[in-house]
Formats: sequence, structure tokens, C-alpha cells
Amino acid sequence: MTPMADHRPSILLVDDEAQLRRLLCFSLDEAGFEVREAESGRIALGEIALKVPDLVILDLGLPDIPGTEMLRALRQLSSVPVLILSVLGDEATKIASLEAGADDYLTKPFGGGELVARLRALLRRSQPLGSGATKFKFGPIEVDLDRSRVLRDGRPVRLTPLEFKLLRMMVLHRDRVLTHQHILGELWGPKATTKTNYLRIYMMNLRRKLGEEIDSAGHFQTESGVGYRFVSDPMVGV
Repeated sequence: MTPMADHRPSILLVDDEAQLRRLLCFSLDEAGFEVREAESGRIALGEIALKVPDLVILDLGLPDIPGTEMLRALRQLSSVPVLILSVLGDEATKIASLEAGADDYLTKPFGGGELVARLRALLRRSQPLGSGATKFKFGPIEVDLDRSRVLRDGRPVRLTPLEFKLLRMMVLHRDRVLTHQHILGELWGPKATTKTNYLRIYMMNLRRKLGEEIDSAGHFQTESGVGYRFVSDPMVGV
């Protein structure tokens, strides 16, 4: 879903590199976003306290506040979606950022098209599902949370209770990266957070039952070494 013509989603861009901010401000403006800038963590927190944006783009390498500390302070102010931009692409840093409150992670250097696609995906997630919404449809799949029922092309799909809980979590947190540890902790408890192979088998079975090829870029996408993401629209998602 692209930004509406009568509303330009607002972004707070937090990065200490002036040249990158200029480039991003230009490209994001062209894509239909309204951009505010902050060169440090403290300035960013002040901007958020003054007016919460629709999205935050955050560089982890700020001069005044460590990245994860900045995320935790931001989360005390708002639940606004946060996309991390960083030169650090190792799994440990990605996981730490996501667990600290980030919603997505993009490693520098990156493509402008991918950045915009991820931002639009985060916007979709942040939009209200509707009061008491319990029914969802994606592709040939219909999910009824109230009745714990799943249909594929109008025919019932038999899921185990844990498979349905996994599907429910992914749908309700659409377009957001969920780490292995988060999913395992929520569904199996804190003692299971290291059993990633266990989760992989459940995810494989769920995708198979919903008719999705394991290696395809469909609705259920794997973030290698980090976790999984349910993409509302695979043609737009990344």
C-alpha cells in the first residue's frame, strides 16, 4: 500500500551522517514521505516527545547514545515503528536490536527501493486492523481467530493448536521481523528459546499446509539466522 495522496506519512530520520541524511531526505520526499531530521539520540528523543512521527529510521552508530539504549528510551515514549539502518550486519546485532524494540533492520549499503518497501510494510503493520477484527485473508487463505479456523480456497485446513498459535502470532504481527527467541518464548516458554530447529519444523509444516513453497518469497519469509516475517503483500514486501 502506497502513501495516500492527501496524507504524507511522517518519518524521523536519526543519523549523524549529514550527507546520508540529505540523500535520504530527497529520496523519501520523492516517495511521498515527510521527513524530519535528528543528528543524535538526545535530539531524536526530544523530537519524538514533541511530536510522534509515523515511522523512525534509526542509525545504531550515534555519537551520544548506544543503539540498544536509544531503542529502549524511545520505547518509553512511543510504540512507533522503528527501522534500523546500520553498517553492522551480524546476526547478534540484528537480534539485539529487534529484542530491544526495533521492528525491522536494514544493513548499509542498501537500495532506495528496498528501504521504501520496508517503510511501507511497517506502515501497513501500524494501521489499525479495525475494532475487534478477528478475520483475515491473504491469498487463498482465510483465518478466523474467534473460531480457530483456517480455510484454503474455501476448504478447511487442519492445524495443530501450536501451529494455529504460530499462524495467529505471525498474522497479528504482520510485516514485522519476529526473532526465533521471541516466538519460542511466547509459544513454548522461556526454557525453549534456544530450540530454533524445533521452530523451523513447525514453520515448515505450517507453510506446507497453507500451500506455500518453502523456498518461495511468499507471505512467510525467513530472516536468516534471526527469525521470520509474515509479509502482507509479497509483491511489495522485502
